[in-house]
Amino acid sequence: MDLSKWTPFIRNHWLRTHYMKFVYLLQVILFLLPFLFKGWFPPITAIVLFLIGIFVFILHEILHIIVINKKGDISLTFSGIFFWLHTNAILSKLRFWTFMSLPFMALSVVPFIVSLFLSEDIKSILLFVSWINAVISASDIINSFLIAIKPKNSLFCKGYYRLQ
Repeated sequence: MDLSKWTPFIRNHWLRTHYMKFVYLLQVILFLLPFLFKGWFPPITAIVLFLIGIFVFILHEILHIIVINKKGDISLTFSGIFFWLHTNAILSKLRFWTFMSLPFMALSVVPFIVSLFLSEDIKSILLFVSWINAVISASDIINSFLIAIKPKNSLFCKGYYRLQ
């Protein structure tokens, strides 16, 4: 990849340096939401909630992989408890936005909306799924907004973008 033809996805050096602090702040805010609303947790054991959280995380990553499948190599890296999928694929703005937004939409927005029409027990489980995925998706949420403000004919690869 010739970096002279690509621009960093986050151009501002200060924001690029402090990006994860914004992600952590959003995660803390999302994490505290149920406590502000007197808890959304379903009446089941902590181990079951933990297993649901693991299942949601795996499903979240599978949705990311489905979007970029057959577009390039995919690798999973991690630091502490944080995981990132990396690919060498060059993605259009729409595909990259879908890559970042699909897990949040499918596992947070849709369960939240569906929960509005269900009985209390199932509702609380869906709200838990929606909540735990929102915490997982904090970086994806921020990136989705950043992708949306890029020019329409942008291509994205490895933290960089260029105009087509």
